[in-house]
Amino acid sequence: MTFGRSGAASVVLNVGGARYSLSRELLKDFPLRRVSRLHGCRSERDVLEVCDDYDRERNEYFFDRHSEAFGFILLYVRGHGKLRFAPRMCELSFYNEMIYWGLEGAHLEYCCQRRLDDRMSDTYTFYSADEPGALGRDEARPGGAEAAPSRRWLERMRRTFEEPTSSLAAQILASVSVVFVIVSMVVLCASTLPDWRAAAADNRSLDDRSRYSAVPGREPSGIIEAICIGWFTAECIVRFIVSRNKCEFVKRPLNIIDLLAITPYYISVLMTVFTGENSQLQRAGVTLRVLRMMRIFWVIKLARHFIGLQTLGLTLKRCYREMVMLLVFICVAMAIFSALSQLLEHGLDLETSNKDFASIPAACWWVIISMTTVGYGDMYPITVPGRILGGVCVVSGIVLLALPITFIYHSFVQCYHELKFRSARYSRSLSAEFLN
Repeated sequence: MTFGRSGAASVVLNVGGARYSLSRELLKDFPLRRVSRLHGCRSERDVLEVCDDYDRERNEYFFDRHSEAFGFILLYVRGHGKLRFAPRMCELSFYNEMIYWGLEGAHLEYCCQRRLDDRMSDTYTFYSADEPGALGRDEARPGGAEAAPSRRWLERMRRTFEEPTSSLAAQILASVSVVFVIVSMVVLCASTLPDWRAAAADNRSLDDRSRYSAVPGREPSGIIEAICIGWFTAECIVRFIVSRNKCEFVKRPLNIIDLLAITPYYISVLMTVFTGENSQLQRAGVTLRVLRMMRIFWVIKLARHFIGLQTLGLTLKRCYREMVMLLVFICVAMAIFSALSQLLEHGLDLETSNKDFASIPAACWWVIISMTTVGYGDMYPITVPGRILGGVCVVSGIVLLALPITFIYHSFVQCYHELKFRSARYSRSLSAEFLN
């Protein structure tokens, strides 16, 4: 550092009145870009481009910024915790401080990122991803300046596989994955058609039929299934390798669904290998059919590429309390109305009793289809008190179901705007990629 008092072993950062002392050696590779830029200043103009004022004699640099926010950021970059919003501070103001010092939204905890996206979506505030000093997560950690070049490609790969709108390659990869999902679903549905099975049975002899059904990869649909499974397996392995946190990756719901969709195929292959063509195969046949039918979970993989399904999943995640409350309402009403309907239709007059309401569990079916206003017509009350109770049951069902709907609806709209906002941010990055 050529500017400032020569011979000083440390410099002082004065941020909003709070003073922090840093050694010259630490200043050179300090994780915050704005602070590390002080090391390369050669003139007074260079220094004033980085800070607001300075005292050359005391080697003190003044920053007219929020002192409490800088304290949180300093603890984070020194590895003493995770970056969260400062208490009693606006999310947008804290994010503005992060951008000033050289951080970005990816450094925040997931819950804080969600709060920031909500606030930006509500106020229609957009920050440029190309803000000077914006760094990746690895560059913000101690020693990140050296590790960033080697890890930058991992971050790019992660965004390519996790964010379908982040780049052109990510969109192509997402399109290919959607094609594989659609093909696998079409084959699964077509394989259950009687004509499909009859045509497949006509193309092989009776002796080959058991071997054909035992090995999934020998028939045309089995070959397509194996190709799709290979693609999904490779995609899942690559996403696991490039993920930041392996434990968090395994706990994500969509990754669990991917595992549930892929695992049955390998289990069915292992079962056919171990059982062979002996009598045990007949007992394993039901299990194999159940495992192969679990391929229907591949449809949920589309949630990775469509905002609508992501909105539904995020809404259910955030509104689990309202959903539990709704289920409690339904269960309480079902217990009351089923007991009363069984008493009125079957318990009072045994000679003219309604056999459909012979028990309370049987009456629960009538109550649930009445409260949801489905009304299959397979069960209905025949007595006057029972019909009056049925009317009360229907009206009560409408009221009880409508009570939590408002909260769920608002959460759904909020989740949709949040996901649309995130997609817009990556779309802007994609537009910049085309321009470059």
